[in-house]
Amino acid sequence: MKIRSITYFCNPGWPLEEKALRQAGAFLAEAKTAFQAEGYEVQTTRLATVPFPALLSAKVEETPRLAETLSRLLPEIGVAYASLGPALPAHPSAYALIPEAIGISENIFFAGIIAEKGRIFPDAIKACAEIIVRTATLEPNGFANLRFAALANVPPGAPFFPAAYHKGNSPAFALALEAADVALRAFQASQTVDAGRRAMIEEIESQARKLGHVADFLKFKHQVRFGGIDFSLAPFPEESKSLGAAVEQMGVPQIGLHGSLAAAAILTETLEQANFPRAGFSGFMPPVLEDSVLARRAAEGSLNVKDLLLYSAVCGTGLDTVPLPGDVTAEQIAALLLDLAALALRLDKPLTARLMPIPGKQAGDLTSFDFGFFVNSRVLALEAEPLDRALARNEAFSLSQKR
Repeated sequence: MKIRSITYFCNPGWPLEEKALRQAGAFLAEAKTAFQAEGYEVQTTRLATVPFPALLSAKVEETPRLAETLSRLLPEIGVAYASLGPALPAHPSAYALIPEAIGISENIFFAGIIAEKGRIFPDAIKACAEIIVRTATLEPNGFANLRFAALANVPPGAPFFPAAYHKGNSPAFALALEAADVALRAFQASQTVDAGRRAMIEEIESQARKLGHVADFLKFKHQVRFGGIDFSLAPFPEESKSLGAAVEQMGVPQIGLHGSLAAAAILTETLEQANFPRAGFSGFMPPVLEDSVLARRAAEGSLNVKDLLLYSAVCGTGLDTVPLPGDVTAEQIAALLLDLAALALRLDKPLTARLMPIPGKQAGDLTSFDFGFFVNSRVLALEAEPLDRALARNEAFSLSQKR
């Protein structure tokens, strides 16, 4: 298990208050050292702000300049990445500015809200679909979409990117963990579901106590609120750190076959049973291109987009790093995002979609990314057509939680 990110949340103002940013950088540097001293590998330190429309107030047209300015400052303060948060349905013009802002920065992430507080926003869904299509053309392999996600029912304070954003003016921090190997080890050594659950919970709670001890020291020393731990079962592209491998250790011959949904539900419920200070998703996290087994099963054809959407019904993360054909349309993507938004509201869970159309690629083609956090797979088909009639209209509508 590793710490994927120590994420610091703040409101740096606009124009950016460099003093506040340098304080963030100094805190993150000390936090990284403190967690490393306890034996944890810290992969990255990150910064998340209030949503950029709120940060910019009436000057939302300055979004690209904000992204470019912050992108230049991050190396100076020793922070790897920053999230400027989501575009908001109350500021519809903000969505269209995101592709340009991504294009002129290298380390800045964005998101767009498509559903929240029991409301689905079809115009925001269409805007996010357009962002995905436009951003796919910024780089030859569609890689720029790594820095954008559509958010449904995602509250502030989640430390994983691109979902991370802040609320308020007082700073906070939270931990995003890479913990798929915890589930894998638990079920490698267990013959029953209950035994695997007990092993998972024991390790999670043990690690959480150690992490919490360091977090409390930092919290009291710096008077910065600790937002908790996102103990999601995030993988890394190695067999020993694969969420897909954990599912198969539970007894599913190949993830994507029947039985996978039950495995996802068991793992998610096990996380819910564990006692630790929670942040973000703390769920089953299946990013196709970040997991060697998921990528292999997708390439073999046993795992598809509908499977991933189905697992979203019992987990709390959604669709992540899903490679799609380069000619997919915004209308097709919007239909998928609508399904995701409906799941998030009816089941009252946070879900995201980070979709990656790859220019020039068709379903079944091999991907060719050269990125340390990715393993290559094949492009997945998107079985969607443009919506029409009532579902094609732009008026927001309510969808209440299932009772």
